[in-house]
Amino acid sequence: MTERFAGASLIIATYNWKEALALVLSSVRAQTTLPGEVIVADDGSRDDTRELVTREAAAFPVPLRHVWQEDLGFRKGRILNEAMARAAGEYLIAIDGDMLLHPAFVRSHARFARRGWFIQGSRMMLGGRATTRTLAAGHLTAGPFSPDVRNRINGIHAPFLSVLSRGERGSIRRTRGCNISFWRDDIVRVNGYNEDMEGWGREDTELVARLMNSGVRRRNLKFAAVAYHLHHRTRPTDSDAANLERALSVARDGITRCPHGIDRHLRTA
Repeated sequence: MTERFAGASLIIATYNWKEALALVLSSVRAQTTLPGEVIVADDGSRDDTRELVTREAAAFPVPLRHVWQEDLGFRKGRILNEAMARAAGEYLIAIDGDMLLHPAFVRSHARFARRGWFIQGSRMMLGGRATTRTLAAGHLTAGPFSPDVRNRINGIHAPFLSVLSRGERGSIRRTRGCNISFWRDDIVRVNGYNEDMEGWGREDTELVARLMNSGVRRRNLKFAAVAYHLHHRTRPTDSDAANLERALSVARDGITRCPHGIDRHLRTA
């Protein structure tokens, strides 16, 4: 019988790649421990993504919802704020819509969730050929010992080693919003993602800086919460350097709250 982490909301950020999202949702259905709900946070995809989620929701093992905003450029932080504001769970697990999950992914986040901490997971990277094979097969066809993958160690599921391996705890530079989890009340306290940040990149780093400034500690989870990242063309990175400097400034200045964030959505959730 499949277990359920009823207090968790799994949030999947997506944009115009329904084929990848379909595989991600399939990997969610295969979890040994299901979340209480799944929310697809959609940054302006075409109607085919909405149609996919509607079809999946009809027979999905937990409530599956679609939260969409108009495509006005990269506004991932805003749609994640809206999704988190609507979430019913007290614990939020966030992934990207190109991350296929190991069957014990949710179970791992649940096992290591502790008050006063957030979890930073990692990812094994599939190359172009491995991604093409996986999409054609309709399921993950690569593992840590397969050709055309990077960060192989991140694809190894060995949770007994996770207790011994905590990784770097203080730095914000290795933040990855594609595999991260936190308590909802911590997110509300720092006001979620900063919606004033423009362009692609580092919105997750800036959020983590405020979380850590507020006293929330970081747990880098290795050998558990395993996920596999599909290869795709990257978005323009013109804003990355400026956004990183903004995040580092937030960390240096001890800022804990952004002025324009999740509170905008809590009033209407």
